Amino acid sequence: MARDAGPDFIEALARGLDVLRCFRPGRPVMTLSEIAAATGLARPTVRRILLTLEELGYVRAAERGYALTPRVLELGMAYVNALSLWDVARPHMQRLVAQTNESTSMAQLDGSDIVYVARVAVPKIVTLAVTIGTRFPAPATSMGKVLLAALPPDELSRTLAEPGRSGITPRWQPSRDELDAALREVRAKGWALADQDLAPGIRSVAAPVRGGDGRVVAALNVTVHAAETTVETLTEHHLPLLLRAAADIGHDWSLLDTVPLAT
Repeated sequence: MARDAGPDFIEALARGLDVLRCFRPGRPVMTLSEIAAATGLARPTVRRILLTLEELGYVRAAERGYALTPRVLELGMAYVNALSLWDVARPHMQRLVAQTNESTSMAQLDGSDIVYVARVAVPKIVTLAVTIGTRFPAPATSMGKVLLAALPPDELSRTLAEPGRSGITPRWQPSRDELDAALREVRAKGWALADQDLAPGIRSVAAPVRGGDGRVVAALNVTVHAAETTVETLTEHHLPLLLRAAADIGHDWSLLDTVPLAT
């Protein structure tokens, strides 16, 4: 695929990442032809990339195609671990789960999607499975609304213009005017609600987590099943606990920023 890139852009590396990203939920094994079609790359190019990734341990040959290996998780976890997100947030998220008996997650923006970077879950049946690295369209999620609301206007427009890569079609697909109105409400309240906007049965509330400079670094949510928990319970009982947890995580992140690096 054509890219508008500078002279220092490494096309071969970009193509390798394209191949890794083309594996989707529900398609754990893909043939060479399917990968070529998904990436827009020639079959011989895809074959060389797959052989290289196999040699490095990121893919393996499977019946009728190729599959990712667990080593791919190293790429994502390197990012999470480098930011110390999980270590700092975990005790606060665990406390929030104990107080609400509901799952809580943390996410950041990646283009027009949110990507889950930390999670403490309770065993409940929900419409969509969520793990670290799961991505959803930002406008249809409470965490996405929080993160989008924190962006300056120009950056918001650029972010929304990026194509999503979640493979999910949300129930709520707002016009730009509808989304802008929703984000104004989020800015006024300081939190966001998503009432089955993403999928039936999923209801959540989210709050921003700020760094030491006051910028919104991530979003934290509480997710409930709509058949079990009303909007009133979510906003009147769970939301105050969520706001406190988000503030505590942000406070700890601020302290982390002041710790000098070892030399």
